[in-house]
Amino acid sequence: MRAALWFVGLFALAVALALFAGNNQGVVTLFWLPYRVDLSLNMVLLLLLAVFATGYAALRAFSVLVMLPHQAKRWRQQQKERQMYQALVESLSHLQAGRYVRARKSALVLLKLSDELRTEHADVPQDATLRAIAHMLAADSAHALRDVEARNEHYEEAMNDVPANGTLQQQEVREGAQMRAARWALDDRDPQEALQRLAQLPPGASRRTMALRIQLKASRLAHATQSALDTARLLAKHGGLSQEAADSITRGLILEQLQHTHDADQLQRAWNGLQPADQRAPDVALAAARKLMELQGSPSQARTWLLPVWEQFLQAPQSLSGAQVQRLFVNLQQALDELDADWLARIESAQRAAPQEPRLLYLAGMACVQRQLWGKGEQLLQSAVGRLSDAPLRASAWKALAIMAEQREDTAAAARAWREAALHALSR
Repeated sequence: MRAALWFVGLFALAVALALFAGNNQGVVTLFWLPYRVDLSLNMVLLLLLAVFATGYAALRAFSVLVMLPHQAKRWRQQQKERQMYQALVESLSHLQAGRYVRARKSALVLLKLSDELRTEHADVPQDATLRAIAHMLAADSAHALRDVEARNEHYEEAMNDVPANGTLQQQEVREGAQMRAARWALDDRDPQEALQRLAQLPPGASRRTMALRIQLKASRLAHATQSALDTARLLAKHGGLSQEAADSITRGLILEQLQHTHDADQLQRAWNGLQPADQRAPDVALAAARKLMELQGSPSQARTWLLPVWEQFLQAPQSLSGAQVQRLFVNLQQALDELDADWLARIESAQRAAPQEPRLLYLAGMACVQRQLWGKGEQLLQSAVGRLSDAPLRASAWKALAIMAEQREDTAAAARAWREAALHALSR
């Protein structure tokens, strides 16, 4: 449609020109004494058009001639800009390929070209951002080459190129540089420096997955167990860790936190800070109860912590490993002091429900010994000691039998029981 309109317009212009030029009888007379020149109007119009075209062409040629130096300068600047981007790509590719010397060399080429363009007052888009990225590439290469001084110098230059109050892109480059510096500190086994770098991040950036992973590693390296535990839970909440990895890390940190307590009150505070699901975990409850007994804490409190594991053993014994079951009975045996009637009823009820289970016989016998029911306790332990497969439980049972034999002055039975206890203690 547009082409058709153009053709119609051209035809109309041609017709108008033909009518005007064909019937134009006008004459232009020029007087230049003593001469007189008569020209047709059409000729005058053509001459004027030719003069205008010639003048316009001359002005354009002069303008191009005057602009040649500027165009040459601009062309050279464009070539340097292309070389800058080429150096950036080369530095990235060399860094990823492990060619750290070449990566740093390419980054320095970019910085040199940027300095030249700045000297020429060239307007390079994103010049500050490119310089910061180049400094960080050079710093990464220097870090890989163990040149700490050069690494720190490039890092400081990068931070100067992208101020905190710069554009959004510059702020992101700055945050990335700070996270990278925190990773360098971790590689240097300096967790405090890594945490300090992370503390300089804005609140939003400090909650990103990368920052949280760095903080988790730094906190674990610094033995800041509570901080590492909170970070691991936050990572799991935001999907930064798989559920299996999160559970494994969380359990390990909880066990480390419990192990590093120094008194019963500190252990109680650490326990109260745990989530209910963590408190019900067998490994956590067993470790907490054992630590409480080592710190001479309340046996009643230890039994309370072990109650969910005890119930799990009674309801689904296959859900616990053999080592966990053994630790459960060892911990319960250590926490039998001040045994209350409720726990005694639980133990007796479980033993009557499974009369052939040697570990229940052992625990019931030890409970009776603690309650000074010597005859019943000795009978249950005698029934259990031959069937127990756990060496620690057998050693403890023989020790209890030896003590009871000494109380009734049965020297031969006591000697035999002590000998068996020693043998099974050595076979642990």
